[in-house]
Amino acid sequence: MKINWTVRLKNPLWWVQMTGAVVLPVLAYFGLNWQDLTTWGAIWDLLVQSVQNPVVIISVLVSVFNAINDPTTSGMKDSNRAMTYTAPFKDKV
Repeated sequence: MKINWTVRLKNPLWWVQMTGAVVLPVLAYFGLNWQDLTTWGAIWDLLVQSVQNPVVIISVLVSVFNAINDPTTSGMKDSNRAMTYTAPFKDKV
């Protein structure tokens, strides 16, 4: 699995995508909204319930896989060109 982690970790959009990939399946499974998580205790309880539930864990793993995989290449890898990047690529218009 050849993935250019250095570039992905430098990309703020990737962090937003990963956060959504973890948080949204949890909220959806438990039928919660952001407004339901107004205390640290509520967040902790949700975290404990999430890691104890195999359906939630599998949902999060699938969501993270979808966020990591590049659908424009074959297999689970970045292209040879993408592996040469040291920062997220910017098109020159």
